[in-house]
Amino acid sequence: MADWGPFDLSGKNAVVTGGAMGIGHGIVTRFLEAGANVVVADLDGEAAALVAKESAARGRAVSMAVDVGADDAGVAMVSTCVEAIGSIDVLVNNAGIYPMAPMLQSTQELFDRVYRVNLRGLAFASKAAAARMIEQGRGGNIVNIASIDSFHPSMVGLAAYDASKGGVVMLTKALALEFGPYGIHVNGIAPGGITTEGSSAPLLGSGITEEQMQALTEEFTSRIPLRRMGVPDDIAKVAVFLASSASDYMTGDTVIVDGGRLLG
Repeated sequence: MADWGPFDLSGKNAVVTGGAMGIGHGIVTRFLEAGANVVVADLDGEAAALVAKESAARGRAVSMAVDVGADDAGVAMVSTCVEAIGSIDVLVNNAGIYPMAPMLQSTQELFDRVYRVNLRGLAFASKAAAARMIEQGRGGNIVNIASIDSFHPSMVGLAAYDASKGGVVMLTKALALEFGPYGIHVNGIAPGGITTEGSSAPLLGSGITEEQMQALTEEFTSRIPLRRMGVPDDIAKVAVFLASSASDYMTGDTVIVDGGRLLG
């Protein structure tokens, strides 16, 4: 294993939600390379199991099927991590959903579903992890995946998502204030446009054609100073930083990783 210096995660045990694909998968991969043991938690249990199996050469990975919006999800994830690999030192709240609907066509059910996964699930997973970290007595790190939409809406149709991600930024601050005295760091990452397996699904599902999707992507990319969309590894490397001793004097912050998109 390469020497990761202050970014080394050797001996750390982590849970990554939504870890079977996209940004979550990227984080799982980098955590394992940095020396951590990882619980790959995902709604798709088969996909999570496949990631864990394929990751065996990099390090120890355990899979579990879980709906982070379920009432007992946080406790279940922490229990799995402790029982399978001994403790929980890092929680990455990555799982999230972003169904598209203009506000005038939105429903209470859509809002409730988005909030249950993106904000409520994150909050109570953090509660369960922090309680165990306090019991262990050596602190820990919680990394919340927010969005540039936490600060500025990207387009019409994401009101529920944008509001939930704005909540993630403020919840990150609130939890950092509360958990800080126990040595628990709580920070966030706000990704910009990241190309993943499912990033275009909500748009295509709303009736937009492949050609229109391509045009939207090109227009969005043209407003990124670095002139490219991000990839999961762009976020994963920052997650390693926030989970490691390299960020020991940071808490309550949200790192924007968007290629400069919010500058425009």
